[in-house]
Formats: sequence, structure tokens, C-alpha cells
Amino acid sequence: MYKGRFITFEGGEGAGKSTQIKLIAETLEKLGYDVVVTREPGGSVGAEATRHVLLSGAAEEFGVRMEAFLFASARSDHVEEVIRPAVEAGKIVLCDRFADSTRIYQGVTGNIEATLLKNLERVAVNGMVPDLTIIIDVPAEIGMARATNRSAGQELDRFEKEELGTHELRRNAFLELAKEEPIRCTVVDGLGDVEDIADNVFKAVEMVLPLLPSQKKTKNKSAAQKKSNSA
Repeated sequence: MYKGRFITFEGGEGAGKSTQIKLIAETLEKLGYDVVVTREPGGSVGAEATRHVLLSGAAEEFGVRMEAFLFASARSDHVEEVIRPAVEAGKIVLCDRFADSTRIYQGVTGNIEATLLKNLERVAVNGMVPDLTIIIDVPAEIGMARATNRSAGQELDRFEKEELGTHELRRNAFLELAKEEPIRCTVVDGLGDVEDIADNVFKAVEMVLPLLPSQKKTKNKSAAQKKSNSA
């Protein structure tokens, strides 16, 4: 059994993460991979309960530090109940948001000190660091227009409703993160045709995929043929 992969998708509101996760999941399944699609906040039974508290704004009055603690608690449950078992079972886990969102939403625009966030992240992820993080980038005003249209007249959630300037700060912070961690993070332009964006996402994902048993046999057979021909 090969080790699976943990791939996260990040970006501002309305970046198109959910659409791209759906498309890449379908592509990987057609190739023969066992895929798990999940999200944050949420993903596990306990974390989904916390998701409602966070996105409804019920915890907002208690301050951004309390929100950070709730995110960390939900993430720990998510990692241990869903992500780690799936990766250890050889599955490809595609996660809509992870620890990078906390770094940026609660850190950069929430002004929580970096030391606290690093300690919360260390405990919550417990070594489960993404093999790849895809940051889908769109201008904040476009992302928010998409989010508003998507809400179909319903009230925006706790984070979507914030000012445009805050969303722009988050966009810039994600881009800065990609510069700081270029090996793990890949930026994909979220503007343009959905299928073109999906192609760029696949190119990035393809680089970290494990070989399936059938692919290994084909590769070994090809190598053996080359050796035989050279002899």
C-alpha cells in the first residue's frame, strides 16, 4: 500500500475552490485514485458542529482569539478522524481550506500574534502538513461578486460579509505565503475558463501524485524493455 497525498486548496471568498476540487476529484477518480473530498471548518462530525458556530457568527462576539481556538479544535478532530486515516490508507485527500486560512484570516486580518497561531497549528495538525497547497487567486472584488451571487439573496457568512479592503488584504497575504513557501504552494489564476483553470490545477497536482500499482508495473516493464534493447 502506497502512502496517499494531502492536497489543500486556499484562496479568498469566491475564488472557485469548490468547483476546482470537484473537477480534480472527478479526474483523479477516472485515473484510478481513491479520493476523499473534505472541507474546513468541518469535515468530521465534531468539526461540522463547530462549523455552524463559526460561520453563523455565533462566536464573533467572543473575539477573534476564541474563533482561533474553535478552528484549532475542529481541525484537530478533522485531522485525526478523517485526513490522517485516509492518507495512511493510500487515498488522495482534497481539502477546501486548512491551516493557511487560519494564518491569514485570524492572523493577518485578525491580528492574532504569530506565536499563538503557530502553537495552535502545531497541536491541531500534529504533523499532518499538506503535500501541496493550491492557491486559487482572483481579485477581491471579483471574488466577492461571485460570493454574493452564490448566496442567492441569503445573508453572507461571518467572513464573507467583511469589508472589501479586508478581502484584498487576505488575497495579498495568500500570494505572499506562496512566495514564502514555493515548494509547497502553487498559485493558479482563478480568472478565465473553468476548464483551463482545471487543467492548470491538474498540472500542479500531477507533480505530487503517487504511482498506482498498475502504473508501477508499466514503468518497470518499460524500463526492462529498454535494458533488454540496450543489451
